[in-house]
Amino acid sequence: MVLGGLALITVITLGLARLKPAAPPVERGSLLFDTVKRGELVRQVRGNGTLVPQEIRWIPTISPGRVERILILPGARVKADTVLVELSNPDLTQAEFDAESAVKTAVADEANLRVTLESQKLTQRSAVASAHANYNNAKLDLEANENLSSNLVPAIILKQSKVKAEELASVLEIEEERLKIGADAAAAQLVSQETKLAQLRGQLELKHRQVEGLRIRAGVDGVLQRLGDLTNPLQEGQQLPAGALVARVAEPARLKAAIKIPETQAKDVQLDQIAEIDTRNGVIPGHVLRVDPAVENGTVTVDVALDAPLPKGARPDLSVDGTIELERLKDVLYVGRPVQGQPESLVSLFKVAEGGRAASRVQVKLGRSSVIAIEIVQGLQIGDTIILSDMSQWDAFERVRLN
Repeated sequence: MVLGGLALITVITLGLARLKPAAPPVERGSLLFDTVKRGELVRQVRGNGTLVPQEIRWIPTISPGRVERILILPGARVKADTVLVELSNPDLTQAEFDAESAVKTAVADEANLRVTLESQKLTQRSAVASAHANYNNAKLDLEANENLSSNLVPAIILKQSKVKAEELASVLEIEEERLKIGADAAAAQLVSQETKLAQLRGQLELKHRQVEGLRIRAGVDGVLQRLGDLTNPLQEGQQLPAGALVARVAEPARLKAAIKIPETQAKDVQLDQIAEIDTRNGVIPGHVLRVDPAVENGTVTVDVALDAPLPKGARPDLSVDGTIELERLKDVLYVGRPVQGQPESLVSLFKVAEGGRAASRVQVKLGRSSVIAIEIVQGLQIGDTIILSDMSQWDAFERVRLN
């Protein structure tokens, strides 16, 4: 009898060892469910970002200077020629004065050179006229002596007349050549002086622009958004180097959305894809304008052009949410996206069974995903209901009871 009792205990122990763990109860109200459907799945990606102006102009300093006056404060509407800030630079002002003096001196030198060259030209013309007259007189004497009888004019006198006429002809030729060379030399001197004057005027114009650049203008019509930068606001008395950013001006009526998309989802974003921007005061349709090729902090910036008027209160730097439509998948199985469901992966999900009283673990192959839905490639059928919530705490169980 004792042996029979021991045998019974052994059988019971082995039977209990082979029993599966009891299915743990799970509160139905704490879970999120969805049913598998067949139809069109709109693939989307979503991100948050801000509204930014389509055109932003940063206005830098041309020359170093000290901030004397701030005339316009951020938020004010400005015109292109509106003076925002006035700087001072005594060295630049002195350089402008010196450049003006140099130009005035060069102008006076040019005028004096023209008078001198004209005087030299007149003197040379006079020399040519005198040589021409002397040559004509010598030629007349030669002709007169040649017409007279050889008995009346000795041969030596005739010969002297010919030599004199030839000599004066050479003198006339030389004087005329001097006149021509003098004109060429005068033109070269004037060109040199004019070049020098043009150079000095160019330097003066540069100094004028540099001094005028001490009056920082908006450059475009729009709204003054910022003076200085976020870390260093502009203040009177501040010394600025050349090229320092002084102000930012933008047109607030022409905005776009800069949306941050996770880099793992941004690979399918293409230009001109349809998008929606939620300003929390209305949803605006748009399209993808630009995809930043760089990745920053795990996200890719996507610029979305807005295809409808902005709602009231929309302004630069306003926080928005953006949804971009990637594609439309026709006639596919899909379900709400599980918490742990990654696209193109094999996952373990709980499918509702026994009329909703329990859920059993099934292996499901997932395909392409959207923001809130994902394609079912294998493992589920139309009408199957699955648990979307995180079920990782029940990984040791193949079945749970739904209370």
